[in-house]
Amino acid sequence: MANQTVMTAVLQCSFGVAPSSLVVLPMRTVMSGNQLAANIMDHVPMANIMPFGMCQSLANPTVAAATAAALGVLTPMPCIPATSSPWVPGAPTVILQNFPALNDSSKLMCMWAGVISINFAGQPTHQVP
Repeated sequence: MANQTVMTAVLQCSFGVAPSSLVVLPMRTVMSGNQLAANIMDHVPMANIMPFGMCQSLANPTVAAATAAALGVLTPMPCIPATSSPWVPGAPTVILQNFPALNDSSKLMCMWAGVISINFAGQPTHQVP
């Protein structure tokens, strides 16, 4: 079984150069392992998903422009997450504020072709199916 994901979970984007952490807004009232528990709707850029340092995806217009200006040499630019859809699949049998709870096997897609994964759920003791 997968671990339930909570505030301070460590995230990594396939095109980011640094890890980031998940932010669960304080309006959430469900706790897991003494942390605020996340659900699949915690995907809002700059509110829940913080930048991953620099972005290396050529699908990102700023990276493409900088790379073109550098005559084709890949030029990473600051990461601005662009996540418009929820995490998938979550834990469909555990409902947290009307949406499936987030587990550490879920993935999140960035519009710039990155796949965001959960490296550490934020707590190691509570598991969800």
